[in-house]
Amino acid sequence: MNKKVRIGIDVGGTFTDAVIIDNETYDVMAKMKIPTTHEEGVAVGVVKIISTLMEENHILPEDVVFIAHGTTQATNALLEGDVASVGIIGMGTGLDARSAKSETNVGDIELAPGKYLKSAHHFIDSTAVNDEAIGTAVAELLGQEAEVIVASEAYSVDDPANELKVMSYAAAKGLYTTGGHEISQLYGLKMRTRTAVVNASLIPKMIETANMTEAAVLDTKIGSSLMIMRCDGGVMSINEVRKRPILTMLSGLAAGVAGALMYEKISDGIFFEVGGTSVDISVIKNGKVMIKYAQVGGHKTYLQSLDVRTLGVAGGSMIRVKDKKITDIGPRSAHIAGKNYECFVENQAIKEASIQFVSPRTDDPCEYATILAQDGKEYSLTLAGAANLLGYVPEGDYARGNIECTRAAWEALGRHVGLSSEEAAKQVMELAVKKLAVVINELINEYELDRKFITLVGGGGSGAVVVNALAEHFDFKWRIAENAPYISTIGVALAMVREQLERTIVSPTDEDIKKIRADIIERIVKSGANEETVDVSIEIDAQKNVLRAVATGATELRKKDLNAAELSKEALKGISAEALVTSPEQVEYICSTGRWHLFEAKIAKKMMFGLINIKRKSACIIDREGVVRLKKEKAEYIKFQKSNQKAQFNVFLDENTTYSDANATIPKVFLFYREKMLDLTGMQTAEQLYSIMDVETELMQPEEEIIAIAYK
Repeated sequence: MNKKVRIGIDVGGTFTDAVIIDNETYDVMAKMKIPTTHEEGVAVGVVKIISTLMEENHILPEDVVFIAHGTTQATNALLEGDVASVGIIGMGTGLDARSAKSETNVGDIELAPGKYLKSAHHFIDSTAVNDEAIGTAVAELLGQEAEVIVASEAYSVDDPANELKVMSYAAAKGLYTTGGHEISQLYGLKMRTRTAVVNASLIPKMIETANMTEAAVLDTKIGSSLMIMRCDGGVMSINEVRKRPILTMLSGLAAGVAGALMYEKISDGIFFEVGGTSVDISVIKNGKVMIKYAQVGGHKTYLQSLDVRTLGVAGGSMIRVKDKKITDIGPRSAHIAGKNYECFVENQAIKEASIQFVSPRTDDPCEYATILAQDGKEYSLTLAGAANLLGYVPEGDYARGNIECTRAAWEALGRHVGLSSEEAAKQVMELAVKKLAVVINELINEYELDRKFITLVGGGGSGAVVVNALAEHFDFKWRIAENAPYISTIGVALAMVREQLERTIVSPTDEDIKKIRADIIERIVKSGANEETVDVSIEIDAQKNVLRAVATGATELRKKDLNAAELSKEALKGISAEALVTSPEQVEYICSTGRWHLFEAKIAKKMMFGLINIKRKSACIIDREGVVRLKKEKAEYIKFQKSNQKAQFNVFLDENTTYSDANATIPKVFLFYREKMLDLTGMQTAEQLYSIMDVETELMQPEEEIIAIAYK
């Protein structure tokens, strides 16, 4: 019997990558890059790369249990303005009619300088939504060159009947269509309509690509359904892409951090996916990636995506010089200027060099430094060259270059600016670090990361070019991800199915919570997850009156931890000590259940000029693989059997509740059992908390144990 495998494909602007991963061990069995086939269509390249890898590794179609595809198509379409025109049918009645008319008319959305998503608008009173009125509206919008119809009505999240009528009519006429209620369940008509319009504008192109890619995979005779990467790091079925293509926007950025999370076992860290032209920076906290609402053309949408900051500082970033001084790094790269890097050349290619300057694009200043080698060939001076020269790129790394040729090139720059080659490289690296440090400090402050426990992780082909120098600047730990140049493709191959549902509800009841949980499970199963593997977390945002359910699940029957080698108790104690910034002697093992281990440190702190000794208590929950999932000062904890919930946990919750004349404030609570970490920190009342707890733990046996952590 052949090994069962997972295949990940990542189609980028320059290269199409693919990896084959062993489904049992999660080892990378094979990997490959080919130029993206733009002219024949990207699907041609997809077939070629899958077929070649399967043939070379003797893999049969029936051996493939999971195949997923990450694409930059939606992002590129928006950046390039290559989108369909949208016709909006807005609806509302009574006192809301005037505001609904204005809020559903979102106008043209600027996607990039001079590139617009065009929309036309027609309004129908909700009391008069019939085939005749819809027919008139559709005809008018088609007359204004609309290619896709959006139905958007005030309060359609409560009752989508009118939106469904419009969609049904448009579909019968052979038109692509989408409804506001399909895209978001949140109130906020303007933002919901805008998100639906962006989604609709992508439908024709994405359906064409989805059909081509699906046909390409069917050609390989693989029976497993093709999954597509989402912008929040999960995957969904290709049928869902046809309805909600907006979810694939920014998915290329999500794939890299998904790969890093699964492969690198990061607790708290900052992940850098560094290419030739730009770097994507994202945050991992408590072993989870940070998510927020995405913006399109400066406008907020209801699209939840990975929080990624992108900067034009990367391996190929060019050096700028003015008045014989190094002034800047980037934003143009060697790729954009069409030049080869000075560090990636054959031995002896650069022995002597003279400096010259170019404008990568016609309206750029002529300040970008290149060198002319002894044989008349021109090369760009790059950040990768500076990093190689300064010894930041380790031996054997993907970005490791030819040091002799690099030095010869940088000596030419040094002569021009009156410095040694190393001094010039240091100046350039300092400029790059300074730009990146601004973003890193912003992220650390925004997500309240503990500076003593941050690891910087480099991915992409040029990870080592910036991460080592940044770690030196901040005095942080760092590492380059395993298989860094393929980290996005690995993320695609290992991704879980993910779905999210948000509803506007003031003070949600037990019934509201149970209903959103049932609805999200139904939705994620439709997206291709196996119900037995689904985890649901519920959050209540009391300030915004939002009830949110997030579900993740695997596509195959079994769900296992990646490379789940159990660490010894001593090793886990050492990691906990590092996380709590103390010595292992100060850390005590408390208890375990399922995959979870609880450690506690009591650290003496001197106050009042050393006259008073205060003991500070900190708790740390760590999983069997050594990923710290929660660490808190002044946290209380309890371990109890499921059958003793009322007698033990309910008393524990009450003891940690703050009572005042006005109300009772329950603590923030996490539960750990089996393989699950249940986040109950969004609950406002004990009743809400017990309700979710009952639903989530109903299949547990009475003697099974749960660890609860509570803090104020």
